[in-house]
Amino acid sequence: MKKYFNIAGPCNNKSHYMIPVLKRIKEIENLVEYGQYFVIHAPRQTGKTTLVKELVNFYNVEGHYYALYCSVESVQTFTEPKEGIPEILNNLKFSIRNSNLPMKELFAENADTTEISTLIKSSLASYCSMLDKPLIIFFDEIDGLQNGTLITFLRQIRDGYITRPEIPFVHSIALVGMRNVKDYKSKLRDNKQTLGSASPFNFITEALTVKNFSISEIEDLYAQHTQATGQVFDKQVIEKIFEQTEGQPWLVNAIAREVIQKILTNDYTQKITTELVEQAIQNIILRRDTHIDSLLDKLKEPRVQKIIEPIISGAENEINILDDDARYCLDLGLIKDSNRILQPANKIYGEVIIRTLSYNTQYQLYSQIPNRWIDNAGAIDMTGLLKGFQQFWRENSNIWIEKYDYKEAAPHLILQAFLQRIINGGGIILREYAAGRERMDLCVVYQNNKYPLELKIMYSKSVVQQGIEQLSAYMATLGEKTGWLVIFDRSNTKSWDEKTYWRDENIGEKIIHIVGC
Repeated sequence: MKKYFNIAGPCNNKSHYMIPVLKRIKEIENLVEYGQYFVIHAPRQTGKTTLVKELVNFYNVEGHYYALYCSVESVQTFTEPKEGIPEILNNLKFSIRNSNLPMKELFAENADTTEISTLIKSSLASYCSMLDKPLIIFFDEIDGLQNGTLITFLRQIRDGYITRPEIPFVHSIALVGMRNVKDYKSKLRDNKQTLGSASPFNFITEALTVKNFSISEIEDLYAQHTQATGQVFDKQVIEKIFEQTEGQPWLVNAIAREVIQKILTNDYTQKITTELVEQAIQNIILRRDTHIDSLLDKLKEPRVQKIIEPIISGAENEINILDDDARYCLDLGLIKDSNRILQPANKIYGEVIIRTLSYNTQYQLYSQIPNRWIDNAGAIDMTGLLKGFQQFWRENSNIWIEKYDYKEAAPHLILQAFLQRIINGGGIILREYAAGRERMDLCVVYQNNKYPLELKIMYSKSVVQQGIEQLSAYMATLGEKTGWLVIFDRSNTKSWDEKTYWRDENIGEKIIHIVGC
């Protein structure tokens, strides 16, 4: 059977192109060898389940240990231990029965479920005492466990851990999920669950993250397709994909699949180009595949809005990176910490965040805003367009802002919806987030012409001068001589005549149009 780039469920070596799992987290071998209990955490669709299933297969083939994969996803609806703990035991039974492990009868159907506080510990201790090799268990979806069920489960694992070796127990356990185990503490405290005097978390030796692909790993992954078909991903194509995805595994696979299967219809004689990659990215964004849709559904959550909104508007000192909400967004894979500045995790997510939050505005603008600012040669009259936006904003801003949950970021989102409506089908908007720097940089690219813009909120009198300097530097990186600085003044004490203005600033050979809104 031909291999392909997988975007649905765990990968396997027989059907899919994939990076060898032990290369992705090399520390696991030592942790297992020394009998440690540890965490593997990473955002969804980064390959966690693929990793642990391959590790289970690796250890069982190697023969020094018995290894077991056990998902507890089905237990997440059981908040009370009296329901949740027996369900975890049922999942263990199911996993053992469907594995190559011996002694399946030890997890009998009539296992005593009255002693909930010791059920998992005693069952695993009994099972391990009969095995002729040490046991490793990978508990997947562990962060789906709720409240008392989570605490009770962790306490029993901890008790088994600290009574070794006098009482046989699992040699090594990995807790696998989206979040680090230390983040479960905040989750429990939010639900007013007591942790007691002995922490159920202090048996964890280390927390490992499944990292994104490096550019060399992308090269290795795509080389497998080249070896199988002769179709080459050249250096420029790989660099483009890495630039857009930051190596996010699902996106790396999805772009390759979109180009090869959807656009080129498996014609391996055709060359893969950066233009095809750009087309594939736009297709994925517009189609909102399940991965992107489920991720961006999180934008509706208040704790996510609390972090994403200042990232969009560039608000300064609005985010504490140690805040649990910030950690939550990092663990979701929505954002990244880049030199102490929080940004969307990659350019594709950054694009989709804006498009998702401004989609309804863009849709409604189709019937309200005429597309009259593009001439026959394909040049945008950006000055005319922004003067049109000034009038639109003056007449409609209060109405449109009220439609947004993200009210602080609404000016940025509405202007970008306005721009998107004008260029759809013929251009793109490059977005540079600058959280904590009180701005967002945009570059509208249309018919090979570039139009740099900077968006700022009028927080203080120095904003305009800062914006001129920042936009001038941004224009220099783009090699452009003309730019537009858009200043949104949210003050209730000024009239619209004071807020709405247009003036030009010459900086050497550059001209910056300052657009007051």
